[in-house]
Amino acid sequence: MNAAGFAYSNRFNKNLPPAAPPWTGFPKYNFIGGHNDPERIPAAALADAATTVLRRRGADLALYNFDGPQGYRGLREFVVDKVSRRPAIKCSVDDVLITSGSGQGIDLVNQLLLERGDTVILEEFTYGGALTKLKRLGVNVVGAPLDDDGLKIDALDRIIEDLKGKGIVPKYVYTIPTIQNPTGSILPRERREQLLALTRRQGVPVFEDECYADLTWDGSGPPSLYALDPQQVIHIGSFSKTLAPSLRLGYVIAVPEAMGRLVACKREADSGTGALDQMVVAEYFSQNFGGHVGGLTDTLHDKLDAMVEAVEREFGTSVEKMWRPKGGIFLWLKLPDRVDVTKLVAPAAKAGVVFNPGPEWACDPATSKSHLRLCFALPSKDTIREGVAAFARVCFEETGIPERSANIRRTAASD
Repeated sequence: MNAAGFAYSNRFNKNLPPAAPPWTGFPKYNFIGGHNDPERIPAAALADAATTVLRRRGADLALYNFDGPQGYRGLREFVVDKVSRRPAIKCSVDDVLITSGSGQGIDLVNQLLLERGDTVILEEFTYGGALTKLKRLGVNVVGAPLDDDGLKIDALDRIIEDLKGKGIVPKYVYTIPTIQNPTGSILPRERREQLLALTRRQGVPVFEDECYADLTWDGSGPPSLYALDPQQVIHIGSFSKTLAPSLRLGYVIAVPEAMGRLVACKREADSGTGALDQMVVAEYFSQNFGGHVGGLTDTLHDKLDAMVEAVEREFGTSVEKMWRPKGGIFLWLKLPDRVDVTKLVAPAAKAGVVFNPGPEWACDPATSKSHLRLCFALPSKDTIREGVAAFARVCFEETGIPERSANIRRTAASD
């Protein structure tokens, strides 16, 4: 049979994303994504946990979802315990759904609440993955302003009222109140209460993403929105940031009315999140969570200090604003308006530097072309210093700034 005329491209879905380029490995100066510190992965302890839990329950792996469709009970029990430690979320294992990363949690909540043409409100700068998912669903995105403390409630009120005047009720407000991504702010308790009062009055659910909430520098924070009003809020979290991104484990917490539908959506989407990963994480974290997270946050805070110092040394006053985070793994920066960071992506990559350009993390990309996000979790402190210096050289070659680095005036000839 002659298949020379057959072409898959003629049969592809028209809404597919662009083809992924061939994998060439990680760059030397990797400041993108949600990677974590390789030195803080407790490999030996995880191996011990795997051995222990496999001896105890390994035979159960013969079954799909052997503890039910909501996930391994031991991990759900740990989630219940974990979220009760910070000004407490009171929930049971029946209120917890284990997901294949927090990204699946976003997908499930979107499936639960959204249809094409709906409108949602997000923070003006927000998680790029959430934005991408909404755009692919054909949902209208409205950005609400932020300040140094997070979401501005008075501005959100005006946005909801303006939408109401057009006959539009947003399907939800998506917020990252504790260690906002990308700015790193923590929404104060007073604003949390104002947010819930506003959305309750307007009949709008709140979708709370707390993937970084365990990584605050002081180990504390205000109550989660779910803790303040479970009926109004759906809550997601992640183990990717506190333990290992490659484990792909997250969770959703919701009241029974929503949980039953979320479980049905997940059963339709897959045959369950991998049980062995759940078992190992539950075994390890049930005994080591506090010590592990404490050590990780100390390491991350040190790396943040190294990155801030490097940015200040290499870029100086060319950085118009730096949002110093209160936890997490990201530093959000603004360069002068005349700098379009999207035009730095290719030359920086050629120099071994990758970063997240601001427009990918903004509801209105045109307003953030001079912003960028740097992840400081993966590289060593020495690599951070070298990488920021390399990025400053690229930026100067492409834009003429920064004119000075390490108190030395740059010239084209010297670089």
